[in-house]
Amino acid sequence: MKKENELTPRTTSKQKEKARFRVSNIDCEHDAAQLRRRLEETEGLAGLDILPKSARVTIDYDPDFLTPKEIEKLLDEAGFPVQKDGMIEKPKPWKNPKVVTSALSGLLLLVGWLLGLAGIPETVSISIYWVAILTGGYYFGKEALQDLWFEKSIGIELLMSIAAVVAAVMGQPAEGAMLVFLYSISEAAEGYTEEKTRSAVKALMDLAPKTALILRNGHEEEIPVEEVQVGDLFLVKPGQSIPTDGVIVEGASSLNEAPVTGESTPVDKSEESQVFAGTINGEGLLKVEATKTTADNTLARIIQMVEEAQERKGKSQRFIERFGSRYSPAVLAAGVLIAIIPPLLFNAGWETWITRATVFIVAAAPCALVISIPITLVATLGTAARNGVLIKGGMYAEEMNKVKVVALDKTGTLTSGKPKVTDVVAFNGAGDESRILKLAAGIESGSEHPLAQAIVTYGKENEITPALITGFQSLTGAGAKATIDGQTWYIGSPGLFQSQLGVTLDEYKATIGRLQEDGKTVVLVGREQSVLGLIAIRDTIRPMAKTVIHELHQAGIEKVAMLTGDNERTARAIAGELGIEEVFAGLKPEDKSNIIRELSERYEHIIMVGDGVNDAPALAEATVGVAMGAAGTDVALETADVVLMADDLEKLVYALKLAKRNQKVINQNLALSVVVIAGLIVGAVTGYFTLPIAVIGHEVSEFLVIGNGLRMLRS
Repeated sequence: MKKENELTPRTTSKQKEKARFRVSNIDCEHDAAQLRRRLEETEGLAGLDILPKSARVTIDYDPDFLTPKEIEKLLDEAGFPVQKDGMIEKPKPWKNPKVVTSALSGLLLLVGWLLGLAGIPETVSISIYWVAILTGGYYFGKEALQDLWFEKSIGIELLMSIAAVVAAVMGQPAEGAMLVFLYSISEAAEGYTEEKTRSAVKALMDLAPKTALILRNGHEEEIPVEEVQVGDLFLVKPGQSIPTDGVIVEGASSLNEAPVTGESTPVDKSEESQVFAGTINGEGLLKVEATKTTADNTLARIIQMVEEAQERKGKSQRFIERFGSRYSPAVLAAGVLIAIIPPLLFNAGWETWITRATVFIVAAAPCALVISIPITLVATLGTAARNGVLIKGGMYAEEMNKVKVVALDKTGTLTSGKPKVTDVVAFNGAGDESRILKLAAGIESGSEHPLAQAIVTYGKENEITPALITGFQSLTGAGAKATIDGQTWYIGSPGLFQSQLGVTLDEYKATIGRLQEDGKTVVLVGREQSVLGLIAIRDTIRPMAKTVIHELHQAGIEKVAMLTGDNERTARAIAGELGIEEVFAGLKPEDKSNIIRELSERYEHIIMVGDGVNDAPALAEATVGVAMGAAGTDVALETADVVLMADDLEKLVYALKLAKRNQKVINQNLALSVVVIAGLIVGAVTGYFTLPIAVIGHEVSEFLVIGNGLRMLRS
């Protein structure tokens, strides 16, 4: 099935290129449809994707037929000129044709009313009212006719146009002019509302500097940031923003990564550290090698994903739109029946019931209902991105509100993923802890195993000089051995010493067991027939992990589960420390996805949180897959439904609370819309409400739901 805003290719050439543009004058789906109609017959155009909420147009074209310059010209001729610099900004009100015609309509309405009060012949004021109707209704009336003719759809604009014309024909031109004036104001304000919802994306775009200080041939050269190429070296002075992603080749500093990851604490960076576009350098001078161009760096990817997410509609929004597409024609049909049935069947007055039908059409128009959800979702997604959380569509914001179970991968999510030494214990007075650590660090210096590296690192932190070794040999799955001062020393699991080296561990079992019960991995250090001591190592729990688990429960999560490849004993120890109810241990990657499938069958809505790489199958299986610490990780950015840019589990709590607040605002808007429409309909059919009252009630409700939805722009 062809996607909305997608064209049937006009060329069979296999050579395609892609061009992206930001264009002016796009505020809604109608504008997108108009642009699509203008371009669909263009030779060489292979595909067209229009994102009206971000005013972005992506065009696939055949370079044998078109060039980007020619496409720009086509867009300009279609009335959607390309914006070269940053996010589209609406023109000042006095330069906006929709605002000007609306204001002129209101002025004519006032003049007609004043002339009527002054006793001027009625034909003069009626003529002025008609001019006001035609002036104020030009844009939305034209839109109504285009939708009816080209899209075969009856929308709110057609309802308002018919109501205004019928009111004027029935001898109420002032009321018709008032309807046009007030509705045209709301139509003109729609573009500024869209601009407000784009503020979060605009703030992201403004993070990156416009120029970069490049080092070429030993000289500094300031160039536009778009010209930076992969491999270029650039300087970043204290207080400046990083122009594009790169790796530090010289210098050290602290960087404020909050604009990209939402992490409020500055992050220390030194040589070989990765830096991201839009982050702010602290106190040091940095020389950085560019690893991404501005078109595909982390900041650009975030912006692109947010814009695409804002176009992805939630289930409730899709339902409301389907409902609206059927509701508006039904309103028009009901209006016609209200106008003709009472006079024909009950001999009622034609003028009375045509007037009531006109008021009914205005009262029943679903403006507030249709706009209540998208305005809220767009604001929510933008706010989340500004705080380091990418939600890839309205459907995921809605699903997060329903979730009652959160499954968390252990390593790298609940824990740091970096094992650390927690205990060094000497046995039988055979030597102090320093000697044990010296021997262990010496042997493990020849190994790349994470546990070995943890011991070596701990030795460095405690200023221990590793013993000099020869003849290092790894004992797969058990440990390692090496020669020190002519003697063979071993480091490894209790099983290595007991089964292979013949050491009786009975007197040490209590100590070993206690440490293992705490979730620690125990390695022994010794020789054949004897043990010098042990070292306990554990993957450290993230400082805020326990608090996050508690906050998840407070946020409405009924159950938290932990998934890990670790052994049952270690998993249980960590889960107990964190207050996690359900543990699944000893899992392979494919096992995790099976567990998520089982949990989904039991609880229906479930979130899986992982690193977005090893946990990809499980993330895909969950209702909502959340990747954590994804800044700079392309796979994680692509895999998950929700991306936490910072390596910070607290962002998960923030995302859940934001989703719940989003749903609360949507429910408020829907309730307000339904109540207002129902009340206006009753007043219209009973004749209690006049056309001006219906118009005012209609427009006030629309502005109320817009204002309420925009509250989601607050962090």
